[in-house]
Formats: sequence, C-alpha cells, structure tokens
Amino acid sequence: MTTLDTIAVLISLAALFSYLNARFIRLPTTIGLMIIALLLSLTMIAMGKLGWSGLRDHAEVFLRGIDFHETLMQGMLSFLLFAGALHVNLADLRQQKWVIGLLASLGVLISTFLVGTLTWWVLMALGSPLPYIYCLVFGALISPTDPIAVLGILKTAGAPKTLETKITGESLFNDGVGVVVFLVLAGIAAGTQSMDPLAIGALFAQEAMGGALFGFVLGWLAYAMLRSIDNYQVEVLITLAVVMGGYALASHLHLSGPIAMVVAGLLIGNRGRRLAMSDVTRDHLDKFWELVDEVLNAALFVLIGLEVLVVVLHHEYLIAALVLIPVVLLARLISVGLPILGLSRFRSFTPGVVPILTWGGLRGGISVALALSLPLGAERDILLSVTYVIVVFSIVVQGMTISRLVRRLVGAGAA
Repeated sequence: MTTLDTIAVLISLAALFSYLNARFIRLPTTIGLMIIALLLSLTMIAMGKLGWSGLRDHAEVFLRGIDFHETLMQGMLSFLLFAGALHVNLADLRQQKWVIGLLASLGVLISTFLVGTLTWWVLMALGSPLPYIYCLVFGALISPTDPIAVLGILKTAGAPKTLETKITGESLFNDGVGVVVFLVLAGIAAGTQSMDPLAIGALFAQEAMGGALFGFVLGWLAYAMLRSIDNYQVEVLITLAVVMGGYALASHLHLSGPIAMVVAGLLIGNRGRRLAMSDVTRDHLDKFWELVDEVLNAALFVLIGLEVLVVVLHHEYLIAALVLIPVVLLARLISVGLPILGLSRFRSFTPGVVPILTWGGLRGGISVALALSLPLGAERDILLSVTYVIVVFSIVVQGMTISRLVRRLVGAGAA
C-alpha cells in the first residue's frame, strides 16, 4: 500500500469509529475509539480461529506495513505535544513547578527502578526470566505517563484546575525524560551505550537540557516572527514550521524533540498568544491546532486498538501482564507518594492527591512505540505483549474511572 492508502484507511476508520462512538456509545473519544478498534481486532482474531482468516490476514499486512514507532515518535508526537502545551497556562505551571519537576524526573527514575526490579522477580517466579537490564528497560518505557492519553481523558474528568495542572504538566515533561532513560538503558542492553556514569550524565544533559534550551530558542524566534506581522495564514504556517522543522532538527542534533516541542508550545501559547497575536490570529491558531489534535488523536487510538493483531499474546505473556498491572500501579504510587511526601513539609496538599495522580497516570502509545523499537527477539516479544496489555488496561479501566475517583476524593475542591 502507498502512504496515501495507509493514511486514507486510518482516517476513514477513525471517522467511522468516531461516528459510532458519538452516535451510540458516547464514551470519551479516545477510549471509545480504542475500544471499538480493539473489539474489531478481537472479532477478526475469533473469525480466524474459525477458519475465516481472510480479513485478518489483510489487516495484518496493513498493520505490518506501518512502523508504529516511526509513525508516533517521528510523526504524530511532535504535533500532539505542541498542541497540548499550547493551551497550558504557564502561570499555573509555575505554581506547581516543584511538584511537576520532581514527578517528571525523580518520579520517573524511582518508578523505572521499582518496576524493573519487581518485574525481574515476577518473571523469575513465573518461569519466564529476563535479564535484569531488560527489566529496567521495561521500567523505563512503562513509567512515563503518556501526555496524549492523559490530555484526552482529562478533558472529561472534571478535575480541579490545580490537580489538572499537576497531571498535565507531569505528563508533558516526563515522557521526554522517560525516553532519554529508555535510550540509555536500551543502549546498555544492546551493548552500544557505555555504563560510565559521566557518559550517561552527558547524554542526559544533551538530550533533556539541550532539548529544553533548543525549544526555548525555537519558540522565541517564532514569537519574534509572530509579533512582527499580522497575517493569520502566515502565523499558523510559522507554528507548523516550528513543529515539523524544529522536531526534525532536534532529532538530527540528538536533542530531545518531545521536550523541545513542549517548551516551544508553552512559550508560543503564553507569551506569543498574549503579546504577538491579534484576536483573529488567536482564534484561527486555536481552531487549527485543536483540529490537528483531534484528528491525530483519533487515528492514534484506532491504531493502538488494531495493534493487538500483530502483538504476540502467548498464554504465559498474558499471565505475566496481569500480574504486572498491580506492580506498575504500586511503583507509580510509590514514585508519586515519595515526592509529594517530601514536599508536604513545605506546602499543603488536599487529601486524595496521591491516589488520583497514581490512577490518573495513564500509559499510552509512547510505551507501545518504545517497546516496538526494541530489537527482534524473545525479550522484545514478552515486553511488547506485557506493555500492550498494561496500556489497554490503563486507557480503558483507569481512563473510564478517573472521573469518578476525582469526584469522590476531591469533588469540586482544589488539590
């Protein structure tokens, strides 16, 4: 199939499933789309078991022709992160900077170590042992909360503003940190990355801090250009160039593209929106990026639901995944609870913040994409299967119940 054919199929399915969800099911869009795609995939699998495998075979050929990792990490992600950051209030983010900073850095590292260590024990006990370094790789890819999933669900969760800022801010930044940690550990596992702490520290500084600095410079240049003209078509085009050209350049410079897009989006969405745009430009810019966000989100969650057709789901892998779901949640609870406990000496938190941050830390397409980027082998098969099951549980179960948890624990109060 050509690239146009692939895009056409994805968009057509996204449109059909969106209609079915809006007309009959009425779940939050991201959840509804993924459930419909997942049910379609499971139906094709069942038909294949009964001897009617033609449709499933065609679907598998279609999916194997899509590089999920490349499509998300080098395509959709830049647009989705920029669109998400564009509407985050920087003043609100500053008020929660210590919470967000600790959760997005120390929290990811704690969770990576805890998930990796507990996974090593669990798989050993289940008779499917993995080298400890690969368990740490799994910890790194499953620990960051996915901003795409989180932002999609938060629109309907009804969380208090301060709590929403914590969850949104953490999810926007911790995926960039998580990707850097993943690259380091995956490189060590493959034998291409030195275990020298100085080399690891230099790589982290280059990717994360360099990405943030690059995003700031990129955002400031775009802001200066936006401020010097008043033409909404050109101004929308400038923001599009920031996302596409900026992300591509960051990748070539070995800087964190995700972090760069978040920083650039925050600068343009706050200072740029306030000082460099007319009302007409602001209106067109918001509508353009909202539409981009909705279309790409729809296509992504359809793709996640269909991916079950190409994931190896052996019996023992499913058992491991079901056991590891509470393990990942426990690690999330500890990695959130420790920073909050430390900060509670200096500021107050509404009761219920830790369980809400734990349950609201959704995993999504980024985790699947990172698992798919691992080299072929037994380690990749089991980690991909476990990751996929945990992501489906996270989006469907946690995503569908987070609103109820928020209402029960904090109601309309602040957190």
